Amino acid sequence: MSVIYILWLRELKRYVRSRVQIIVSLGQPMLYLLVLGFGLSPVFQRAGYGNYMQFIAPGVIGMTVLFSSIFSGLGLLWDRQFGFLKETLVAPVPRLQIMIGRTLGGATVAMIQGSLVAVICVIAGFRPGNLATAPFALGFMALIAIVFSALGVAIGSSLQDMQGMQLIMNFLVMPIYFLSGALFPLTGLSRILSWITAADPLSYGIDGMRSMFLVGITRFGAATDLAVLVIVGAVFLIIGAYRFSKIEI
Repeated sequence: MSVIYILWLRELKRYVRSRVQIIVSLGQPMLYLLVLGFGLSPVFQRAGYGNYMQFIAPGVIGMTVLFSSIFSGLGLLWDRQFGFLKETLVAPVPRLQIMIGRTLGGATVAMIQGSLVAVICVIAGFRPGNLATAPFALGFMALIAIVFSALGVAIGSSLQDMQGMQLIMNFLVMPIYFLSGALFPLTGLSRILSWITAADPLSYGIDGMRSMFLVGITRFGAATDLAVLVIVGAVFLIIGAYRFSKIEI
C-alpha cells in the first residue's frame, strides 16, 4: 500500500507544481461554459428545456474530468520516453500496485480540476437544485475520474510513442465527450444515435452528476448510472492492469 500512496502523492505533487497547467486546463471549459452557456441559452429556453447554463454546467465539469484523467494515463508515454517509467518498473514491487497508484493519482488530479471548474460554474451562474445532493455529484465525478484514468493507463501502456496521441484524441476522446449528452439532451434522438450514446460510459457519469445537481433531471436513472460506472470502471481497471503488466522495460 505504501507504493500506491507514493505514486499517488507523486502525481499530485507534479500537478500542484505545474501552475501553468492548472491555469491552461481551465481555458477550454471556460470557453464551452461562457460561449455556449450564454450563447445558446435563448435557443435552449425557446425549445422548452429551461436554462441552458444549468444544463451544460455538469457536462463541462464532466469534460474537464474526462480530459484530465485520460491524459494523466497517457502521461505514461512521457515517462517512458524520458526514462522515468523504467526506474519505476525496476523497483521490487508488484506492477499492479504501480498501476493502481498512477490511476488513483490521475483520478485525484482530475477531481481537483473538476472541482475548480465547478466553482467557476457557480460564479458564472450555475445553481445546484439541492445542496444536500451535491456531495453525491462529487461521487459521480470521482467515478468518472477513475474510469477514464484506468482507460488512459490501458491506452498509455499499449502505445509505443507519442504519435498515437492525436489519433486517440480525434477518434476516442472527442467522440466520447460529444456523444455523452454533455451539450445536448439525450431525449428524442434517432434509434442508432440513442444506442451509441447509451454505449458511452461518460453518458452515465454526466447523467449521474446532472441528476444530483439538478434533482429529477435524469435520462437513465441514478441507480443505473452508478451501476454502469462501477462495472465499466472495474473492467477498465482489469484491462489497464493487464496491459501495464505487459510493458517491456
